[in-house]
Amino acid sequence: MAKGPLTGLRVIEMVGIGPCPFAAMMLADMGADVIRIDRKPDPSAPNPYPTLGTQYDVMARGRRSLALDLKDPRARRLLLDLVAKADALVEGFRPGVMERLGLGPDVCMARNPKLVYGRVTGWGQDGPLAQAAGHDLNYVALSGMLHAMGDADRPPAPPLNLVGDFGGGGMMLAFGVVCAMLEARTSGRGQVVDAAMTDGAALLGAMMYGLRAHGSWSAARGANFIDGGAPFYATYACADGKFIAVGAIEPQFYARLLALTGASDPAFARQWDRADWPALKEKFAALFATRPRDAWCALLEGTDVCFAPVLDMDEAPRHPHNAARAAFVELDGVTQPAPAPRFSRTPGQAGTVAAPGQDGAAILADWGWTEDVIATLRRDNIV
Repeated sequence: MAKGPLTGLRVIEMVGIGPCPFAAMMLADMGADVIRIDRKPDPSAPNPYPTLGTQYDVMARGRRSLALDLKDPRARRLLLDLVAKADALVEGFRPGVMERLGLGPDVCMARNPKLVYGRVTGWGQDGPLAQAAGHDLNYVALSGMLHAMGDADRPPAPPLNLVGDFGGGGMMLAFGVVCAMLEARTSGRGQVVDAAMTDGAALLGAMMYGLRAHGSWSAARGANFIDGGAPFYATYACADGKFIAVGAIEPQFYARLLALTGASDPAFARQWDRADWPALKEKFAALFATRPRDAWCALLEGTDVCFAPVLDMDEAPRHPHNAARAAFVELDGVTQPAPAPRFSRTPGQAGTVAAPGQDGAAILADWGWTEDVIATLRRDNIV
């Protein structure tokens, strides 16, 4: 069976929540041997995240788990022995936590000068807010991007945690770590990757910042061509209460939209007259409310109108296009997105979720520990 493009790379993941496990999932999907350093399970401890450690923890897929009590100096020594054999380590704790454990970049890179040390936080490793608590919504707010999302007459709308945690944080961390591992092959030297969700969310808004500087983007929400302000780039309710998404920006696509829907009112010809946008949205809303969603799909899906039904998470895996591309997979009874992007020779693969600590002995054996040493570590309750 073909192996992913990162096969042969060894990564240590310090288990946390949010962007770091997302980045580690991406690396594991692509074939890297990612070892999760879990905390030793404590059944009596409260758990605000009930999917953690279960097959429903989709972002934990594809990795093996070693549970260590890092308050124990023997466990820290074992982790540093693993670091000596790794290509990268990724962590998502508040700045200074790893240093207080005696596992900061200086210590780890002294053991392994080629180590890439990936760190993801909300505010970054330095700056006035570096030590402040926060969540995705706060980081996206500081980037300037949250202000641009939502309806004009309502507060900014939280974009789930896609923009900060996963796009601005996890994906940037995974990209940065792969970049640094490639560079280390030439230089023989590792480095620290500082992925801040505020930085990443701002970078995702590069196009909007360019449009703003050009004078083509209004600071007002719902007043721009791709923020819901334009009638040709918006979502609309259908007769059955379901929704469709229309994105007919280019004039040829907009003309096709008018032709197929029968929108004959002369006002529709004034596509880029912003003063007419509110009235045109009302006209489109009245038009799309005349038929159920499936009827609009039968008429518009697959055409150059730039159209799609708005699917919920139960519907999306069953859509014929997603099904044809195997965009979703089922593992241990859990439907979840398949690895992306696609590779022609070395495809990624989604692996199952390991229970915390279940693979300790196997990991150490694969990474070069002898059976006698592993037996001692188990006897001393380190592994």
